[in-house]
Amino acid sequence: VQLQASGGGLVQAGGSLRLSCAASGRIFSVDAMYWYRQAPGKQRELVATVTRGGTTSYADSVKGRFTISRDNAKNTVYLQMNSLKPEDTAAYYCNIDVATLYDSRSYWGQGTQVTVSS
Repeated sequence: VQLQASGGGLVQAGGSLRLSCAASGRIFSVDAMYWYRQAPGKQRELVATVTRGGTTSYADSVKGRFTISRDNAKNTVYLQMNSLKPEDTAAYYCNIDVATLYDSRSYWGQGTQVTVSS
């Protein structure tokens, strides 16, 4: 199973970006999907979660600004980020719970950099 993340970049404060993360390989089913982020010198933090059924949850710092969604047919998770702030600058990582015919485990994407200028 491989995860391919994309959509990061440089944006001014107040702008928007949309991240995508697609899982591929011999996938039997996909359960919960997550976005994390890690700023320099800080621990990785959970930003948003979407369950298989579509229930979402967010870190307090992004509520009302970020929206997580998924396309089950494409095994893809998205993160729409609006009203971006300089403190949102970080490497963003997708994390997906995947079941194959052999096991169930969590997989990480390679990270995509988001930089918000003031």
